[in-house]
Amino acid sequence: MGRGRSKLGSMVAALALAAVACGSTGTAVVETVAASDAAALLEGDPAAVLLDIRTPEEFGEGRLEGAINIDFYAADFAGQLAELDRDATYVIYCRSGNRSTVALDTFRDLGFTSVHAVEGGIVAWEATGYLVIRG
Repeated sequence: MGRGRSKLGSMVAALALAAVACGSTGTAVVETVAASDAAALLEGDPAAVLLDIRTPEEFGEGRLEGAINIDFYAADFAGQLAELDRDATYVIYCRSGNRSTVALDTFRDLGFTSVHAVEGGIVAWEATGYLVIRG
């Protein structure tokens, strides 16, 4: 019986070592943040990518400066995301935060490591006093 435990212990140790060797550190951050935290993140990381996941019509009515539009409702939404750098930092927003919250699962499933959805979307962003570009 002692020998069986020894083998099991060795197997567990080997699996743990393999997980670490493969880079499985569990450090991915895919979360919802307040508009003020998103603004601070964008200011502190000039390489962060700002994604507006509303429809092109909504995007045309008003957007955050520097935002790239990828329509959440597009049939190839996940495919468009899959073409992006999974290791970059992303701040995403929609109108009220609903689509962004749902989209976090897609980002997670695709292996993105740093995605921050603006809680309350562009509505909360503007209500907090941050700039929205119209037209």
